[in-house]
Amino acid sequence: MSQFPTSPTDVPVINTSFTDTGNTPYVMGGEDGGGMGAPAAGGGGGGGGGHNAASDTNHQRQNSESMKIKHIPTFDAAEMREAMSPTGPMTPNPFSRKNTSIDLDDYFTGPRDILKHSKWPLFMQMHGSILPKMIVPLLWMCLWSACITCIHMLKTTMAVDSVLLTVLGFVVGMGLSFRSSTAYERYAEGRRYWAQLILACQNLGRVFWIHGGDPENIDRRQSLLRKIGCMNLLLAFSVALKHKLRFEPYTGYEDLEHLVAHLSTFAQEATAAEPEKVQERKKNFFKETGEYLGVSFAASNPRKTIKKASRPLGNLPLEILSYISCLVDKMVEDGQLKVPMQQTIAYNNISLLNDIMTGTERVLTTPLPIAYTIAISQITWVYVMLLPFQLVGKLEWITIPATVAAAYIILGILFIGREIENPFGEDVNDLPLELYCEQVASELDIISSFEKSDPYAFMESGLNLPLFPASMAPYPIWMTRSENRVHNAIVNKHDTVFEFRKRVVLEKVASNAAGGKSEKKTSSEATVTSNGDHNV
Repeated sequence: MSQFPTSPTDVPVINTSFTDTGNTPYVMGGEDGGGMGAPAAGGGGGGGGGHNAASDTNHQRQNSESMKIKHIPTFDAAEMREAMSPTGPMTPNPFSRKNTSIDLDDYFTGPRDILKHSKWPLFMQMHGSILPKMIVPLLWMCLWSACITCIHMLKTTMAVDSVLLTVLGFVVGMGLSFRSSTAYERYAEGRRYWAQLILACQNLGRVFWIHGGDPENIDRRQSLLRKIGCMNLLLAFSVALKHKLRFEPYTGYEDLEHLVAHLSTFAQEATAAEPEKVQERKKNFFKETGEYLGVSFAASNPRKTIKKASRPLGNLPLEILSYISCLVDKMVEDGQLKVPMQQTIAYNNISLLNDIMTGTERVLTTPLPIAYTIAISQITWVYVMLLPFQLVGKLEWITIPATVAAAYIILGILFIGREIENPFGEDVNDLPLELYCEQVASELDIISSFEKSDPYAFMESGLNLPLFPASMAPYPIWMTRSENRVHNAIVNKHDTVFEFRKRVVLEKVASNAAGGKSEKKTSSEATVTSNGDHNV
């Protein structure tokens, strides 16, 4: 890790020459010229807050005064990174799924990126299909059916009565239906828990940033950084839960290490003592290929890292949740959450995060009882192995492709249930946990970008149309009218809108009946009248 070029309290400034055209955007620094204020600060210390075009001239006159203006020229990203953030490598999207070594790997690794769009028909798509893991079973069924068919055609009869198709087919169908329904139920339950996690992070983010007040006699910058630190812990909880559900108990992962580096946890101590265990071991060609093809003998034990740990690993999501609870207690103690309902929302959502953590662990550690799994697998394989004996009497050489096709249908349902049974893994059809963590990060950033200011200021804007679509008159115009007119317009809004829309529909019907083509008007042309109102 590279060293800081300056002391932690100094912010290095990149000196880059440029020509000011008068249109260059600017950022207002603090009184000491020490960098940019967060746009989410809502105005205030640290250089935060916005500006408008009417004040540009006034701002430019203050260039030599205490409120300095720094123009943002074109800069070298590498230079900026080295000067401002010397702590780690550039990670544009740390939550994206790991990059694969060759393009062919994308057909076998996951979770599938749901943001990508494929124009291939569904029956021709490979990525997301169960076919790669069925190559070995289908090859075996092809050889088995070919052997039975050759013996029947060249040596002695191997055909049996097809009544077994009816009797065993019913039992196999019930078993596969039970297997698929329980697997999908676990998949849907896992998705439901992550949806609740996103909801809880949004609620707590609003509590921290919007409802949380600023303590008296404290630097505004310190208050802002404390709030954003609380919100970062919500993201850290989400990412830590993702790694825990994938049996990755350490903290030295690209998307997690910078979120929890300042926390004292068991996982942090274990990572510092054994950093080599964080790195994923490279698999040889045969083991990697065997895992791609679903060969059970090549599959690794996902809990191997936990079993080989020589130090206590703790429970990282639970420890992060303890930090969040302490911060909420401190905010209540300092009077930052003055309304009791705000305190209730905060504590209820902390409890919800705990429920989500235990619920996802329950889904992970409570699979279908092994007796059911073994029995359904054995019954299914017995059924497909008996298929050639029941088909060869009538189909003869066609038995081989017919058996392979039937095996693909039956075994495919069995394999799909096995793949989605654990929805938190890295199979192609597992839940895209990286995408959910990225969503949490993005939405927390959106909340922190909200400028907490006078709540009535935007309501009094000239762009606010309080009675739209009954009236196109903005708020300032309505303030010039009498109280009775405002009240009557609100009371009659429903009737006014109904009559207006009815008239528009009748005009369209009349135009279509006349065979004419009416010009499509813009939204403003279609709704604005001479007064800006519709009979209001």
